[in-house]
Amino acid sequence: MKRRIGIFLMVCLQLLLLTGCWSKKELNDLALVSAVGLDLNKQGKYVGTFQFVNPGNVAGSFQGGGGGQGNAVSVYSATGDNIDEISRRMSTKVSRNLYYAHANLVVISEKLAKKKGVLPILDAFDRDATFRNTATVVIAHNAKAADLIKTLTAIDKLPANKVIKLLRFSERVWGASLNIMMIDVIKDLTNDGKQPLISGFNLKGSSSTGEKVSNIMQSTPQAAPVVDGLALFKHGKLVGWIDGGKARGAVWTLNKIKKTEININKKGRKEAIAFEVIRQNTSISTLVKNGGAQLNVRVETEGNIGETKVPVNLKDPHVIAALQKGFEKQVESEIKAAIKEAQAKKTDIFGFGDAVHRSQPETWKRISKNWDEDYFSKANVKVKVDVFVRRTGLRNNSFLSEVK
Repeated sequence: MKRRIGIFLMVCLQLLLLTGCWSKKELNDLALVSAVGLDLNKQGKYVGTFQFVNPGNVAGSFQGGGGGQGNAVSVYSATGDNIDEISRRMSTKVSRNLYYAHANLVVISEKLAKKKGVLPILDAFDRDATFRNTATVVIAHNAKAADLIKTLTAIDKLPANKVIKLLRFSERVWGASLNIMMIDVIKDLTNDGKQPLISGFNLKGSSSTGEKVSNIMQSTPQAAPVVDGLALFKHGKLVGWIDGGKARGAVWTLNKIKKTEININKKGRKEAIAFEVIRQNTSISTLVKNGGAQLNVRVETEGNIGETKVPVNLKDPHVIAALQKGFEKQVESEIKAAIKEAQAKKTDIFGFGDAVHRSQPETWKRISKNWDEDYFSKANVKVKVDVFVRRTGLRNNSFLSEVK
């Protein structure tokens, strides 16, 4: 009898360890969100635009198959006073539960970033158990976030993937943009020694054209998202933009350059010599003394001669040395221009404040609250660049010197 009771109790204990399916989620009941766009309407409310994946129209396309014949995505919008309300109001238009685990892109409009900032938005997503903090965050520059979310793209069926791949490729090859994740923005927002810097995207062409399937049926789409500058933030709100050489100067300073190209003038010809950067290392330091700050930037980079438009003797060490000096001046000017722009906006996007915190912790406790306004914005800047030409390509002197 005792043995039977023991076996019965053992079976009961084992039943307690069985998991069951109480938290199951059927795929047919989920709406897979791939991207979220957030705008601000005239009443000051949030307008959320959600890009949903149509699995049947995407399946097979990633392996080279055609997938379905319909659109790869569907887009719906809702309005609310906060992000959670927008998600719930979406139930009046979408018959499935919103599932954020596949959402890898958040687009915030320039107007919203300026007026309300990104703090409430990121707090909502950071609290959601299914939303990834590795999602890429971009700012819609001179465009609505909804327009970027609605625009259909060629090559990449999912528009969200197109934006992310474009951003990553531009960051890796050109160096004037940054792939910033949500966790990076939150980290900068909670750090009093560095402010966020987020890449911008613009819509080239008409938004109404971009929504139509006919846009991607053409050899050259009439509407497409393009990388457009870097957004400067201060205390969670957008305060300005930098682009071109200034944007690349900011990426240099942040030690994020992977590859890029530097052009200098030679023999009266503009941008006559091209230098391909293959590796670099940037370090920054800050010294606070006598009520002021000194910002120091040290760059070491090397690369190859990529192109010459004028005949130069690349066998001559003196010529190579002169070219290196020219490349150094170009990098230095871009870095100084970027820092000057950030100083004008009184926002330390580079982390010079962090450098003070590490090297002079007691001083930082005293000046941290006024760092941007009283120290960073008025600091002296010293930039030291060392360029080394590693190779000149498959040949030394160009055939241009032999042209009769």
